Amino acid sequence: MSEELRHECGLAALYWLNKPVSKSGPACRAVSDANVAALIPRMLLDVQNRGQLAAGFSSYNAARAQVLDTYKDVGTVAEAFRMSHPAKHQAILAEYAGRAAVGHTRYATCGADDVRYAQPFERHHGRLWKWFTFAFNGQLANFTRLRDGLLAKQHYHFTLNTDTEMIMHALAYRLRGDRPADLGKVMASLSRIFDGAYNIVFLDAMGRMFIARDPLGFRPLSWAAQGRLFGAASESVALRNMGFTGIRDVAPGEMLIIESGRLRSERFAKPRCHAHCFFEWVYFSNVASTIAGSSVYMTRAAAGKRLAELERQKPDPSCIVVPVPDTAKAAADAFAYAMGIPCVEGLIRNRYIGRTFIEPTSTRGQRARYKYTPLPAVLAGKRVFLIEDSIVRSTTLAALAGLIREPGGAREIHVRVACPPIVAPCFYGIDMSALSDLFAPRFLRGRYGGAPSEKMMLQMARALGVDSLQYLSVGDLGPCLQMDEGSLCTGCVTGKYPTEWGNKLVCRARGNIQTGKDRRTYE
Repeated sequence: MSEELRHECGLAALYWLNKPVSKSGPACRAVSDANVAALIPRMLLDVQNRGQLAAGFSSYNAARAQVLDTYKDVGTVAEAFRMSHPAKHQAILAEYAGRAAVGHTRYATCGADDVRYAQPFERHHGRLWKWFTFAFNGQLANFTRLRDGLLAKQHYHFTLNTDTEMIMHALAYRLRGDRPADLGKVMASLSRIFDGAYNIVFLDAMGRMFIARDPLGFRPLSWAAQGRLFGAASESVALRNMGFTGIRDVAPGEMLIIESGRLRSERFAKPRCHAHCFFEWVYFSNVASTIAGSSVYMTRAAAGKRLAELERQKPDPSCIVVPVPDTAKAAADAFAYAMGIPCVEGLIRNRYIGRTFIEPTSTRGQRARYKYTPLPAVLAGKRVFLIEDSIVRSTTLAALAGLIREPGGAREIHVRVACPPIVAPCFYGIDMSALSDLFAPRFLRGRYGGAPSEKMMLQMARALGVDSLQYLSVGDLGPCLQMDEGSLCTGCVTGKYPTEWGNKLVCRARGNIQTGKDRRTYE
């Protein structure tokens, strides 16, 4: 995606169980001296696509005075864990060795680029079950209501003002008492007050761990067990690359609990209508991952094929297909194959610029000009079908179209988008929560049913400076993703949300537009 949306983080967890739960394999054979913490950075590299601002992990080791200990730093996984300095990297792994660990790689929808905001969050206490660490992926839509409710009580204080801090306070409150709390009841209690997306990996100083996925299942979460090794991660590819087999999704409302070194599954919330984020397949997830049994690569290819079925332009020998690197590649290949047009790299992405960051809208177009290089030898005189996975703000895509036309020399540019128009903000963990930032809403007229009209797309094409534009419709998502449309969260493409607070926040966002406010609605 040229727009470079950011996601609310990636998770990883490992535990060396007391007894084998299955046959041995390559994953458990990679563990030396029951130290699983040494493998966490490797797993985090496979979910690095979900966050590049900071990375960290917490480990449990009963033989240490610091039974739970946490290491984290700003930067990519390689930067945070000093991977380019082998001696420093090995020293970190040795210091934080342990039989259980949870890890996190961060991008923030709120909060500063500061190590204080990096996860996991650790809370110290003299009683072992009240001393815990956790990491979180998602976003609480009702964070401000929960925060204000706590602040109304006597002597509560928020240092960082994030939903992660809210979760820490909520966990601490439910772990109070003179005996260890039942972890299933803790999550059941949280599910009754939380509105939104929340995957949580938790570890306490008694060596208890749980992995939990919110009842609507917004964000993916996978787990597997091999021999004595249990693993969980935001994406299946992180487990598969470790050597795990038999990888499964954590079901919405399910938690995997480890106590006394033994693994069990427990449901903390009743089954509900699911709301899997369709954008996970379209853009965020690693193309090698599988979510809810649906291959990310195959769903992107299906979207490209569907775009070809909708195509009205007549192909000729001057036509080429050009993907916007990198997430549109699968859709572009499938579109090109169905159309009988060559798919070529007309845009080359500079992969050595460094990690991405939020920039003011006014600089996004300029950034596209040094991040992407057009190839005139490929583009000159051609009718270009430019394939994009989605359009959010449009500033960068308009700049890319300009590059393809000049200096690229293309004769025509036809943009094809493997996603419906983004017409509303996301309140569940994707950084597009200011309605005024979005490209598509300004072209909506009257009641919108999820299928952009020809007139609407013609106006959008003119605004982008291209010859034509074609989107998928909301009705195309289910077939392309091989999912029941009713099990998907389509709030950002319909303006209708699966939770109470999602619908409240979109009303607030519309009110912000009317009053001239330009900010994210959850701040």
